[in-house]
Amino acid sequence: MRLWLLAACLIALPASAEVFTYIDAQGNRVFTDQPGSGNAKRVPLATSNRMSANPTGAAPVIAEKRTETKPLFRYDMLRVLVPEPDATIRSSAGELIVSITSEPGLQRGHRYRLLLDGQPTAEPGSSPVFALSNIDRGSHNLSVEILDEHGRIVERTANQPFHMLRISLAQKRQVKPCALTDYGQRPECPLKDKPIEPKNPFLRFF
Repeated sequence: MRLWLLAACLIALPASAEVFTYIDAQGNRVFTDQPGSGNAKRVPLATSNRMSANPTGAAPVIAEKRTETKPLFRYDMLRVLVPEPDATIRSSAGELIVSITSEPGLQRGHRYRLLLDGQPTAEPGSSPVFALSNIDRGSHNLSVEILDEHGRIVERTANQPFHMLRISLAQKRQVKPCALTDYGQRPECPLKDKPIEPKNPFLRFF
């Protein structure tokens, strides 16, 4: 049988059909999709590498997922309550208590962060009160930030100046001299500096 007839038979058959071959009574080789004759043999077919124009089994193209973040929450007010702007703080140890407030109050997942001269003073937290110590004498600036759960800055105040006046112990003694009862009670009045009390002259007769 001619090759073009064989090709025509194979093209006409469905992709999933089986092909059989046998020799008819005239000695011709016949190809068919029906087993028919008892001596018909199945012809093995190679797997096709052709794809249809619109494959139904192709994996769907998944669009890249975009991370959606909530818009930043806005506060009506955020400011430093204590110390007041341009305040002078007197402390021998350079200590300062800072109090802040916001309106509305701190939202869930948000945190306050206090900055001294542009640098964070501690880890952000929910407390509106900060205790600072050992601040150098001179002028400084305070500012406050509110961070959301993603670490983004939601609100920030402008720089608020204050002045630290660190009084020495000697200066404190000049302002308020140490009395006998102050020694051991006031830092500027240590016991080692307590003067020796004069003895009562009448006690030597006893």
